[in-house]
Amino acid sequence: MKHPDTHDWIKRLVRYDTTSRNSNLDLIQCIADYLDRLGLRPELTYNDERTKANLFATIGDAGAPGIVLSGHTDVVPVDGQDWHSDPWQVAARDGKIFGRGVCDMKSFVAVCLAQAPDMAARKLKQPLHFAFSYDEEIGCVGVRGLIAELAAREVKPAGCIVGEPTSMRTVSGHKGKLSQRCRVRGLACHSGTPHLGANAVEAAAEGVAFLKRMARRLRDQGPRHAGYEPPHTTVHTGVINGGVTLNIVPEECFFDFEFRYVPGAGAQDLFAELRAFMEGEVLPEMRAVHPGCAVTFEELSQFPGLHTDDGHAIARLSMQLGGGGDAGPGKVSFGTEAGLFSEIGIPSVVCGPGSINQAHKPDEFITLEQIAQCEKFIAGITNTATR
Repeated sequence: MKHPDTHDWIKRLVRYDTTSRNSNLDLIQCIADYLDRLGLRPELTYNDERTKANLFATIGDAGAPGIVLSGHTDVVPVDGQDWHSDPWQVAARDGKIFGRGVCDMKSFVAVCLAQAPDMAARKLKQPLHFAFSYDEEIGCVGVRGLIAELAAREVKPAGCIVGEPTSMRTVSGHKGKLSQRCRVRGLACHSGTPHLGANAVEAAAEGVAFLKRMARRLRDQGPRHAGYEPPHTTVHTGVINGGVTLNIVPEECFFDFEFRYVPGAGAQDLFAELRAFMEGEVLPEMRAVHPGCAVTFEELSQFPGLHTDDGHAIARLSMQLGGGGDAGPGKVSFGTEAGLFSEIGIPSVVCGPGSINQAHKPDEFITLEQIAQCEKFIAGITNTATR
């Protein structure tokens, strides 16, 4: 029986619109049925609504440690982007293939699935595990249920390779992330008598300006950590929303912000600085007008950084199989689930096809050369597990 190859799988996976706001169940069931036909027994873990699922499958002896190959199945939206081809149909030209998720990160998943029949036919001395998760793009949400189940097992995998796009360079470190929403409730009134109200937009703007000053301080004073670009913690406000019309002093406003932090920089300490400013300086002035004014915070997402020793076995293996050449393990500023795997004692690295510079953009693409490198890399992992 002819099994789908990598390019067949990329086409198949891209057809599923698994934008994080949507269900991924059709894609996961497609993979589960395929692995089941190979004689494997994939395990699914669902979200509370059972509208999304992770998939975990072991090839080989589940009682031995082995290596996890981890990837996410969700993608970012295409809304408002100027695509030159259908983002949900793979297009090929000039040695590249285009489509939403081909880089981030369905091509890695496709390579794993295309080589699954060979893996299943081998007598593996160490198992290989597939871990395909949901809602990574909104804060590594889904994989946490899968990781919790792994943490409870008597025998955990010996290492994990997360296939996020690194241009097939082994990455042993990435920044952690904490994102929050700040909600400000003021008091509405006519804009002709603004002293009778409490302007929620202006109060929120003070918080945003405070974060900008913090960002400059971290840029100029650190702490700094070599290898990251940029080499310091970054602070970013990505969304602000408030007000109804210009002649009403706005009653409600919120803004979303994040810290992407290097080792030695405590994101909770930075968050505490903003909270103290908003509650200690901004809010009292508002409550002098009306006691019902409020500032509240809601955590949107968080995940730990990754700090795997460059000499660890999983890093050495990734390097030996072509994940980096002479450059040595690198560090990146984007986040992955690798830090979460490491937290439960599964040392992890990141190594996958495609450039992060192409992720999340219109006309997202991956080169055929990168796919071929990844195929060679995964085949090398299978050969290693066979020895």
